[in-house]
Amino acid sequence: MIRNVLSIILLMLFLGACTMAPKYTRPALSIPSDWPSGKAYKKVEAAPGTPIATELRWKEFFTDEKLIKVITLALDNNRDLRITALNVERAKALYGIQKSELFPTLNAIGSGNKQRVAADLSETGHTYIRNRYSVDLGVLSWEIDLFGRIRSLKDKALEEYLAAEHVQRGTQISLISAVAGAYLLLAADQEGLRLAQSTLDAQQAAYQLIQKRYEVGITNELDLRRSQTQVDSAKREVALYTQMVAQDENTLNLLTGSTVPRELLPHDLSTMSSFKDISPGISSHILLRRPDILAAEHQLKAVNANIGAARAAFFPRISLTTTAGTASNELSGLFHSGGTAWSFAPQVIMPIFDTRLWAALRGVKAEREIALAQYEKAIQTAFKETADALAKQGTVEDQLVAQESLVKASSETYRLTNARYTKGIDSYLSVLDAQRSLYSAETGLIVLRLSKLTNLVMLYKALGGGNDQGTDSSQ
Repeated sequence: MIRNVLSIILLMLFLGACTMAPKYTRPALSIPSDWPSGKAYKKVEAAPGTPIATELRWKEFFTDEKLIKVITLALDNNRDLRITALNVERAKALYGIQKSELFPTLNAIGSGNKQRVAADLSETGHTYIRNRYSVDLGVLSWEIDLFGRIRSLKDKALEEYLAAEHVQRGTQISLISAVAGAYLLLAADQEGLRLAQSTLDAQQAAYQLIQKRYEVGITNELDLRRSQTQVDSAKREVALYTQMVAQDENTLNLLTGSTVPRELLPHDLSTMSSFKDISPGISSHILLRRPDILAAEHQLKAVNANIGAARAAFFPRISLTTTAGTASNELSGLFHSGGTAWSFAPQVIMPIFDTRLWAALRGVKAEREIALAQYEKAIQTAFKETADALAKQGTVEDQLVAQESLVKASSETYRLTNARYTKGIDSYLSVLDAQRSLYSAETGLIVLRLSKLTNLVMLYKALGGGNDQGTDSSQ
């Protein structure tokens, strides 16, 4: 009997190897295969041998040793990354649970029953005590997956687990870029603070000189008050940058999940090592390697598998309960000869009229359309982010050249107007205008340097770089 039951089980497993899920085909790419071209992208072409972002590990892209240590600190302690790692473990466990539904569960069951039978219910007309003891080994309510419902649910759980893995990778890449961005911003604000402080020192020295000239009657009170406004404005800038530097450090501490040691904090942008050049590749198909796009595709596959489960729900469900063991009316006689007992109880459930099944199928199909739209949107968003970064990369050098020239011209203008004022040829108002223009040009240069480095980080992220686990094997 047991051999026959095992044969039936193996046959059912073989028959249940198929599913009713529609065949998955990757949707057509919803973006141009070529990168944008035009004046904004005139300097996008990379030198021969320049690595593609997805082939460059983050420790190879970032060359500044202190920044590498800060990023490592974040990867070890960041709470968001820790949560996504735990979500992966949970998804893996749920997949294991769903996969186990394909196989029968073997249970050992021991039971005992003692019952007093009343005289009017007894076959003999006398009251007696009925005993029953049994020990069984069996399969309880195992659904035989003839139409692939459980297998489809298993495939859905697998795809959700793989999607969670890619979400974790995406979170890691986002964290790396966020830490690098915060680090660069702190360096830029440190540089801005030093510029504001040096400007304040210069303004105070100029104010003291004008005050002495005013006291001896060489200059008027209007020039003195104008000079004072510059000192007060510079003090405000110093206080503002001091606040921004403190807030930048707080942001960096939050991202790293701990207090960043002072020796790892940046001094300014000019002292940082540059990042390695990267290539976007010759085709936008490289974006299919991005973790967020891979996660969206696995979610699409999960919904596709769920359609198979919804379709299989229209067909009969066959469940099997079978046990084999020994029974006796005496506990001591359980394992004596002649006490063998077995049971075989298959059950078939055939849905005849259940409108919920049709509604469920329509709902799952709608979910597939939603997942498809989300997948296409993820690709389009990735293309836009990359195109924006490439456009900035193609124009930021021209902006920097122009800004550096502006700083030199503003510095020379300030020197000349100050000399003319000292000789009494020009008013102090011209000096004030030159000072403001020079300070604005110098702060603008810091902003552009920050923008260039930050854009490199954003391009690296947009192209899917920063993954130290390799690309998806299915690609």
